[in-house]
Amino acid sequence: MSPGKVLQPAVKMKVDELFLCWLSQPATQLTLKDCLRRIKNKEKTEFGNADSGNSKNKSFTSKNSNSKECILGDTRLPLMSFSPPQLSTTLPLATPASSRNISNVRATRRSLGTKEVQQTKKEETLPPSHSQNIPTFYFPRGCPKEKVNIDAVIAKIEKTFSEFPNERATLEDMGKVAKACECPLYWKGPLFYCAGGERTGYVSVHKFVAMWRKVLQTCYDDAAKFVHLLMNPGCNYLVQEDFIPFLQDVVNSHPGLSFLKEASEFHSRYITTVIQRIFYTVNRSWSGKITCNELRKSNFLQNVALLEEEPDINQLTEYFSYEHFYVIYCKFWELDTDHDLYIDRKDLARHNDHAISNRMIERIFSGAVTRGRKAQKDGKISYADFVWFLISEEDKKTPTSIEYWFRCMDLDGDGALSMYELEYFYEEQCQKLDNMAIEPLPFEDCLCQMLDLVKPQHEGKITLHDLKRCKLTNVFFDTFFNIEKYLDHEQKDQFSMLRDGEGESQELSDWEKYAAEEYDILVAEEAASDQWNDGYEAELNPVDHQKASVLKYQMEKRPFFEMPSHLADVDLDEYDYDEDFE
Repeated sequence: MSPGKVLQPAVKMKVDELFLCWLSQPATQLTLKDCLRRIKNKEKTEFGNADSGNSKNKSFTSKNSNSKECILGDTRLPLMSFSPPQLSTTLPLATPASSRNISNVRATRRSLGTKEVQQTKKEETLPPSHSQNIPTFYFPRGCPKEKVNIDAVIAKIEKTFSEFPNERATLEDMGKVAKACECPLYWKGPLFYCAGGERTGYVSVHKFVAMWRKVLQTCYDDAAKFVHLLMNPGCNYLVQEDFIPFLQDVVNSHPGLSFLKEASEFHSRYITTVIQRIFYTVNRSWSGKITCNELRKSNFLQNVALLEEEPDINQLTEYFSYEHFYVIYCKFWELDTDHDLYIDRKDLARHNDHAISNRMIERIFSGAVTRGRKAQKDGKISYADFVWFLISEEDKKTPTSIEYWFRCMDLDGDGALSMYELEYFYEEQCQKLDNMAIEPLPFEDCLCQMLDLVKPQHEGKITLHDLKRCKLTNVFFDTFFNIEKYLDHEQKDQFSMLRDGEGESQELSDWEKYAAEEYDILVAEEAASDQWNDGYEAELNPVDHQKASVLKYQMEKRPFFEMPSHLADVDLDEYDYDEDFE
């Protein structure tokens, strides 16, 4: 934290988080359902002494016009002595007692009596609150389970360290230590670095035992442990840079990436791609900070565990696939003509033969969904931004991609797409269709089709929630800013598209289909070009051949890739991402 910067507590955020945790408990749901049933059945519900309080108020109202004892109502408190002789001596002798003077006296007595009532109420002992019986429901570091025998785990770790020289473990030895800790194999890097191994090149048994004992005592599930191992001191979340040592160890040691060992200049490109895919899928809040709760709700740790079981890295398509990185980077390389790892508006407009409308490209470069203020200032986007763009462009059915394009189409940032905003993007589509000698559908007719497709809950606007309920969001978005895919959809029957959408749940996603097709095309192009290339005669199998050719011919060496800035610059707080925190 910079000097002079004062931390601002966000009490409301924490209260809201605790309330949501309480509200999600099964016991709370049963209680609320029971109360709702009672209300619907008009059953009588006891509310303490509310009736008696009402009767006191009624008594106070009915007796207010009687004697001066009624000024305090039915509070049963003793009145201050105020006799008539004393009252007469305080009034002027020449002036008889008037109604104005009597009202002043009553006001004085009322204020004194109210003070006594308030003081008495403060001294009353309140009944015990029912909230005292609510069990603990908020476990930010995981719910404690049965008693873990920490000493037995530590003894197992010490036995493992005894096999190493001087009871010191290097990074290569940490695989055995990870197994002794009952962790997946590829936790070895985070375990090594968290215990201070990066500074000395090894970890002593005493430092590691002290570190792991603290983890076992404070973290109760895998998500909390993983965040603790990777996070910076004083934080309870992960930022993009926290993943670099972990992923570098995966690149160095996974058998499916062994061909990259000799091409260290491309390590950072692969690592950057994986990091962006992690945040694209896991960081559902778009904050640039992955919390334990987000990690717990994702499947990332399951994929980390599969790294040990799956020798083919390309089978892990959600985060680690080299083939997916290959496709993304080749697409970026085609657009990045000056090879400075940044592309401008003209470069991005050439993507997929100018399929994306210029108005949508302007929205992408406006900062609605991009990160990095320096790049925005220069009118460019980085490779990390392009990863988000390409995945969102090729698969418009995922929650993140829907949020991505919704941000771009919401011109005024009011959280809803108005008819004006839809018409703004559709105008350019009509111009492109005219240039292609195709008669465009009038906007009114197109609007009716889109409203029938989305079925918004509120007339006159389409919200993010409406689009997430729709099964054909790709058709909706392509209609307004992707002319090629729009024409493809027009040639298909809507019912067949619905059937395809329902049947895809058990099959590959749109992104996985696209990556597989593009990868085959790139491999075929490389094989064809190699027939005319006489300078490269190394004998490789087909898979290694195309991988090496990309590294040696299609790409030239460049400076080490600079990691992108955090996603925290993106402010999506005005949108209601209701769901999908599930």
